[in-house]
Amino acid sequence: MSQSPLDVVHAFLKAMETLDYDTALPYIADTCEYENMPMGKVHGPAGVRSVLEPFFAPTLENEFKILRELAQGPLVFAERLDRHRIAKGWVELPVTGVFEVHDGKITLWRDYFDAATITSKWPTA
Repeated sequence: MSQSPLDVVHAFLKAMETLDYDTALPYIADTCEYENMPMGKVHGPAGVRSVLEPFFAPTLENEFKILRELAQGPLVFAERLDRHRIAKGWVELPVTGVFEVHDGKITLWRDYFDAATITSKWPTA
């Protein structure tokens, strides 16, 4: 039995909490369009990894709390509180993610958030 779009998004986010890219990235379609709305757009598993891996580098722990979600057909909307523990403590970022899932793969992922909320607290290189 195949996973529902909601199950796919949950499994993907669960793997990303622990930065388990080997488990998470197979949920991303080769044609996936991923966009951090204030940042920019990339495509496919390699593109997703190129954005997330450097961003998560300073994290010691991640937690993605889903506050509200709605799934209809291939679309999943997830209002989240992304929590990241870095050396200075926890940083929280309210995010709304929009996903489209086809055949068990995420084909579209957009995260909407206020970049200043995270960049003001995030370690610099």
